[in-house]
Amino acid sequence: MDILDAVYQRRAVKHFDPNHQITAEEEQKLLEATIQAPTSFNIQHWRLVILRDPKLRQKIRKEYGNDQAQMTDASLLILFTADMKAWQKEPQRYWQNAPEAVAELILGWMGPFHEGREWLQRDEAQRSIGMAMQTLMLTAKAMGYDSCPMIGFDLAQVAELVKLPDDNVIGPMVAVGKKVKDAWPKPGQLPLSELVVENSF
Repeated sequence: MDILDAVYQRRAVKHFDPNHQITAEEEQKLLEATIQAPTSFNIQHWRLVILRDPKLRQKIRKEYGNDQAQMTDASLLILFTADMKAWQKEPQRYWQNAPEAVAELILGWMGPFHEGREWLQRDEAQRSIGMAMQTLMLTAKAMGYDSCPMIGFDLAQVAELVKLPDDNVIGPMVAVGKKVKDAWPKPGQLPLSELVVENSF
């Protein structure tokens, strides 16, 4: 599928075929494409939690997820999280294939950029999650699947269920699968004239 077609056709689908299974090869392809998303300093700090256990998914849906059917019915349910301290954890591995001078330069910037700026570490983690999520959803659409990003769940309870490390931040979930019902018509896009400014407000 053409990338522009995927952009315009991607919708938040709520109704999935609970009997459809994505193959292991398709899942691998989807996840490998997802991690092509950019991250600051190439630290790749997203962590994708595949919520595969049907009992766990049912618990999240019924107790912490506002009974959203896509949490159990989609072929895949992926919780996006990110390691806010990834910049400290063997950072040379993020630049192992770069020319030595480039790697040294970037690694020299990485620490001072993040050090003592917890707000920025969190913001960068969430920005990276957003880019990875969009990459996943567009890839899913290009592969003939649909998706639904979700934030309507109890973040603290789900973080506890998945044993989220203290230095990680939790983001949205994305359900992926075969739709059985079309999404509602697009509710409407604001005109560019309301959204785009040049140089300053």
